[in-house]
Amino acid sequence: MAAIESMILDTCALLWLAAGDKRLSAGALRKINDSPAVYVSAISGFEVAIKVAKRKLKLPLRPQAWFDKVIEHHDLTVLPLSLAVCIAGVQLPPVHDDPCDRFIIAAARLNDLTVVTADDRFGKYGVRIIT
Repeated sequence: MAAIESMILDTCALLWLAAGDKRLSAGALRKINDSPAVYVSAISGFEVAIKVAKRKLKLPLRPQAWFDKVIEHHDLTVLPLSLAVCIAGVQLPPVHDDPCDRFIIAAARLNDLTVVTADDRFGKYGVRIIT
């Protein structure tokens, strides 16, 4: 039996988890529920807030209140955006150009976390992914 891994959600996975969206597979949801620790990067808070500000995303609450509620409800831990993650994100090969995703990838690499994502480009950075 495989070891249960700690993981980090990309921003889409976080949104899907919060909404109960079927784009988050049943297998991914089961692994999230079984994981000893599930993280979300602080950069996902920025990404959610900017999508709301640009009217590309509608939430039932203001971004901070929504984020706090989701974190508490799903027992997630916010992983701060450290200097090491910021620098490592810049040093990644240019496979993915989204800076928010690059921070999540860097955090996963530095903290040995599996990433829950539907974006197969994450795997090209040598991180384990769950789709």
